[in-house]
Amino acid sequence: MTDLTASDTPAAPPSAPEGRSLWDDARRRLARNPAAMISLWVVGVLVFLAIFGPMLWIHPLDRIYEDRVAIGPTFQDWHILGTDTEGRDMVARLLFGLRISLMVGVLATAVAITIGVVWGAVAGFFGGVVDNVMMRIVDVLYSIPFIFFVILLMTVFNRELWLIFLAIGAVEWLTMSRIVRGQTIAMRQKEFVEAARAVGASPMAIVFRHIVPNVLGPVVVFATLNIPVIILAESFLSFLGLGVQEPLTSLGKLISNGKDQMEAYSWMLISPAITMLVTLLALNFLGDGLRDALDPKDR
Repeated sequence: MTDLTASDTPAAPPSAPEGRSLWDDARRRLARNPAAMISLWVVGVLVFLAIFGPMLWIHPLDRIYEDRVAIGPTFQDWHILGTDTEGRDMVARLLFGLRISLMVGVLATAVAITIGVVWGAVAGFFGGVVDNVMMRIVDVLYSIPFIFFVILLMTVFNRELWLIFLAIGAVEWLTMSRIVRGQTIAMRQKEFVEAARAVGASPMAIVFRHIVPNVLGPVVVFATLNIPVIILAESFLSFLGLGVQEPLTSLGKLISNGKDQMEAYSWMLISPAITMLVTLLALNFLGDGLRDALDPKDR
């Protein structure tokens, strides 16, 4: 009986290359996009300032300094962006306005995604009469002018802050529903859906456990690109006097107030306008980066 030497021992098979999921690939591609990464950091800083800035700044939002009305930017008493025509610190109002604008954008987008994903997934999965009825409702709502519908809701139900989230989100879900419906129609005949049917999963379980998680890529991109759209919509409503009410403020309301004082007190317009510009550019660049990173054709 021959002893096996070390050289006679069969070599171990080479290990298979480690696979990467779509999300791993997307994260790697996003990290290679300088504009998207810079925008991600900018958005992070803006979110931090919106959450903690009003609490950390030395001047409160509604404090009126009667002896400091409409003074220009100065380091004296830390009014580095000046005060408004009522003697309120512009930095405090800018930080709080950024908070409200981002809050409206995020929460209204959450409302739009919740309604749009459920509506589009159900319509696309069941098809037939259900799909026809649901999507004709979407077509009818699309025919109503967006801003008219929002203004109608705001004037009928008063201008409460929560209603702004609901009113804008209630019309922004239409595009999301069409996106999810198209993705669902493409997936409902896939093997994993047929396997779920074979093991007896209910239609709603298939929709929410198997279909919806696989359409999150377009949903994430839509959310990132939709937030600046909603911020602009809220700014337009504030510009018309239908946005948030005093003592609350938003970037749109600050811009609306600043344009009335543009010639005499330009700092009241410049600071919120620049903040709005930076916010919208960062969110759009980040959304473009996510769209490219999550595109499976670029894998």
